[in-house]
Amino acid sequence: MRIGELSKRTGVSPRSLRYYEEQGLLTSSRSGAGQRHYSDAAVQRVSLIRQLFDAGMSSRVIATVLPCVDVPGDLGVAEETFAAMIRERDRIEADIAHLIETRDALDVLIRANSRYRAELSTGPVPVPVPVAQST
Repeated sequence: MRIGELSKRTGVSPRSLRYYEEQGLLTSSRSGAGQRHYSDAAVQRVSLIRQLFDAGMSSRVIATVLPCVDVPGDLGVAEETFAAMIRERDRIEADIAHLIETRDALDVLIRANSRYRAELSTGPVPVPVPVAQST
């Protein structure tokens, strides 16, 4: 199938499909006129690539995970893929922890500013910011 049909069948733009190819995530053959042609299996491959992107993985990390699909039954590849996914999960956990710290620091500043504004005004008391819940 040509790139337009793959785009329609997957809901992924032709531009993204070309990017996937540039990153080595997807392959196509070329016609004599240079048009890309994809196998029917490309639909499933693009779906998997989207799932991996949605899981927060970069194209570089996805390139390390896809060999598990390409070489099924290879324990070494499966172990490398598992390690890559664990590293990505750890990275996301660290990002979440940092965002929680940042949000909590901002809440402290907002509460301080609310008290300051209350001291300056004779108007209604400002609504306090809810206390962050621990996760």
